[in-house]
Amino acid sequence: MSESEKFVPGPLADVRATTRWTLVFVRELKHPPEAVWAALTQRDRLAAWAPFTASRDLDELGPATLTMIDRDVTEDLAATVLRVEPPTLLEYTWDDDHLRWELEPTEGGTRLTLHHTVPGRDWLSKVAAGWHLCLDVAERLLDGEPVPPIRGGEAMEYGWQRLADAYAERLSP
Repeated sequence: MSESEKFVPGPLADVRATTRWTLVFVRELKHPPEAVWAALTQRDRLAAWAPFTASRDLDELGPATLTMIDRDVTEDLAATVLRVEPPTLLEYTWDDDHLRWELEPTEGGTRLTLHHTVPGRDWLSKVAAGWHLCLDVAERLLDGEPVPPIRGGEAMEYGWQRLADAYAERLSP
């Protein structure tokens, strides 16, 4: 009997399968990367457009708290800034999500590419619709014509469902 015939694999390991879905969201902005970087990292600028407020500027590595806001309801979520390469790359976790913001200079401003990893496929179009509205608000801020942030359930009043449906169609296999 050969060695391979004598070998018997041990018991099965405890395993589980997880699926991670990543939305890649690309937006052309007519502002230089330095201005977009400030909007992505400075606490006061984030508060003007993002779906959360931040406990600190996001331009340094380490822990932070991002507070989701839905009208009168807030929820603190742990975040960790993982990579900071001004003004081209920002990467952080946000609760169970993973976000990577890439800024590339273009002739007309900046190509912003967001890689947002979410827990499941059904989140992709919802997240796309949310970032669509948030980045519309961010662009107005960068233009010097700010509007209040659109967060949580309030987004329904600004076409979120229509956007989510359109992104769902675009993202369907």
